[in-house]
Amino acid sequence: MRWIDSHCHLDAAEFDADRDAVLARARSAGVSMQVLPAVEVANFDAVRRLAHEAGLAYALGIHPLYVGRADDGDLERLAGVLQAHRDDPRLVAVGEIGLDHFVPGLDRERQEHFYVEQLKLARQFALPVVLHVRRSADSLLKQLRRIEVPGGIAHAFNGSDAQARQFAVRAFKLGFGGALTFERALRIRHLARSLGDDVPVLETDAPDIPPQWLYVKAGEREARPSSRNEPGELPRIAETLARLRGWTLGHTAERTSANVVAALPRLRALMAG
Repeated sequence: MRWIDSHCHLDAAEFDADRDAVLARARSAGVSMQVLPAVEVANFDAVRRLAHEAGLAYALGIHPLYVGRADDGDLERLAGVLQAHRDDPRLVAVGEIGLDHFVPGLDRERQEHFYVEQLKLARQFALPVVLHVRRSADSLLKQLRRIEVPGGIAHAFNGSDAQARQFAVRAFKLGFGGALTFERALRIRHLARSLGDDVPVLETDAPDIPPQWLYVKAGEREARPSSRNEPGELPRIAETLARLRGWTLGHTAERTSANVVAALPRLRALMAG
């Protein structure tokens, strides 16, 4: 079986000590492709270099949690890098972009400005987008109705049925990862069970959003401080999706991989190579 981790921050500092070993474990588990989204201008070069060195894919964008330390010059730099690398087959999307209405104290107007301008760049360069969606689905959809892009992936989706349908009709796939493995994640599990076959994709968001078996409760962190997620956990996360949908694990690998490729079409040639 071949798996695609549709959202993984392999460039993160948490992997600096053992990145090669993390990659080896992922490949041993059958995770043959990872999509590495950037979060700010400062890590554009890192994700691009890592994607080329490891045979992976990448996306370039400015994350809503990082817009506070960005300026409009960073949008110009993003445009310049997208132009310079527009023919790079490993550049598969603009991302990670979006809106975060969960973290307190963030400037929503500034987030909106960066989101809108990056949607315009995605449309200009005919690239799909990788969206950060946290209590912001309706606001994201509002701009997608106004600025059409070639679809993409709504990462770590946890919205309503109606919101899910609105993303799906705009050629978006919805990402499911470690949160799916918690029995109390009732809304996420309902969505994972009820969406059309052509909508769900799998992700880890590594090193974040650990699955249930890696999660460390506050009272246990002194004895076991690390709950780092990694792409090699994807097939085990997939077991939950398979069980919820009544799929075999082989069909889950085939179907979710096809969905990622449909969302990020440049992956097709990379997966064939």
